[in-house]
Amino acid sequence: MPVKRKIVDVLEGKTVTPPPLWLMRQAGRYLPEYRATRQKAGGFLDLCYTPDLAVEVTLQPIRRYSFDAAILFSDILVIPDALDRNVRFTPGEGPQMDPIDEASIYSLKADGTLAHLSPVLETVKRLRQELPSETALLGFCGAPWTVATYMIAGHGTPDQAPARLFGYRNRQALEHLLAFLAEISAEYLIAQIDAGADAVQIFDSWAGVLGEAEFEAFAVKPVARMIEIVRSKRPNARIIAFAKGAGMNLRQYRQKTGADAIGLDWSVPLSFAAELQKDGPVQGNLDPMRVVAGGQSLEDGIDAILQVLGNGPLIFNLGHGITPEADPDNVAKLVNRVRGLG
Repeated sequence: MPVKRKIVDVLEGKTVTPPPLWLMRQAGRYLPEYRATRQKAGGFLDLCYTPDLAVEVTLQPIRRYSFDAAILFSDILVIPDALDRNVRFTPGEGPQMDPIDEASIYSLKADGTLAHLSPVLETVKRLRQELPSETALLGFCGAPWTVATYMIAGHGTPDQAPARLFGYRNRQALEHLLAFLAEISAEYLIAQIDAGADAVQIFDSWAGVLGEAEFEAFAVKPVARMIEIVRSKRPNARIIAFAKGAGMNLRQYRQKTGADAIGLDWSVPLSFAAELQKDGPVQGNLDPMRVVAGGQSLEDGIDAILQVLGNGPLIFNLGHGITPEADPDNVAKLVNRVRGLG
């Protein structure tokens, strides 16, 4: 009989008490064991594409904290890397790649994408074998809009102005790029599910820079298309969609995209989160800075979320990724408090 995992129960609409939890970027620089493994890898992409090391760093926070889910260690930019955009991670400068122009958008080819990503899929297979049976395994990818912002600018920017400007000047080309990314990203998620992922998350980290009309066209439509493709081939797939900074645009985001659960960043008021929870599971949304601060501010933030959202389908998480400055002891305190252990 297959093992039922708590996060899968929540994604099916059930209320679990205490709520299951995992943290975005739970495998990362705040952990000394991650930093040691990262040094062995050489480049960041080498770490993502070396199953031995990617499995190890994925398992490190599970060993420490027994989170209810492990999330595959990889990066949203492996998709443009598979598309030969010369992706590189320079220490102190963030991710960079060759900026894409309008002509290059129309010449993109999906051939060989999954073959390029086969080491990542091997990591998923091995994780499912090595994780405790009760621990869910999450796969993920970037949403088309967020991935496109990096492809257009060639790097991250504070407000993704290059991609927004490109969309106003070259609407058809941007929509072509988003549709292309939706197709190949959906196939990538299907491959992760087939390799053993219990659920997948779509990260739209830059959804919050979009106006209302652009949010519909550039954030909602491509993610809805992705989920449609995944569900057409894997009807039982469980999908979390996280549109950071989307604010009031989240009101119908679940219904319009077809996601099982929606991730909430820390700026979403808990009163609004409770409204969203009436329509299904939510995930979030502790401010990562509370984990850095620790003490009463950490406890108060946890308690507020549990009080307002704990009686409905909730996956406890941060409102964005944990930061390198976080104290590992504060993460242990977070886990214990959510679980009612202190």
